[in-house]
Amino acid sequence: MDNGLTLERNAFINFRHHLLDPKEHGYRWVAIKQLRFSAGFLDDRGLLGALIGHEQFRDDYAGGGVLQDGPRHGPYWLRLITPDLYEPVSQEKAVQILREWVDPLWDVPTELKAGLQREVFDRLAAADGIYYLSELGDEAIHDWGRVHDYFHEFVLIDRSTGQIALVVAADD
Repeated sequence: MDNGLTLERNAFINFRHHLLDPKEHGYRWVAIKQLRFSAGFLDDRGLLGALIGHEQFRDDYAGGGVLQDGPRHGPYWLRLITPDLYEPVSQEKAVQILREWVDPLWDVPTELKAGLQREVFDRLAAADGIYYLSELGDEAIHDWGRVHDYFHEFVLIDRSTGQIALVVAADD
């Protein structure tokens, strides 16, 4: 069941591939899932609900991949995630969160910077709606959900192209 959403493409940016020193911490990455939605969706909350119900949302982002009946999403129990937990944020706020996560003191390699611009920051600029998954609290963390040091999740809605993108930036 696709809930009115169709997966178009996945992208993955692994920071490890851009480190000069192999001993550096390189467990930072960004995963993007781009889905197409039909014109039938009238509001963003409906789109968020469809995304949560889509099988691609059942990803623990810890190497297990998408599980059709998986009970986890990132560090959280899937059953506890609702559209109301996503807060609308401005493009400026989303960029700030991500740039602070990337680490402004790090001289980001040109190739990595270009990939982040293309896959993340250009999408943020084009989005009509940007939603950020709020911290759910300790009770929502699943049995081994603390493998992520940082877990930032954005949903970007671009009505002009009929696309919704799930952007997860994490550190594990």
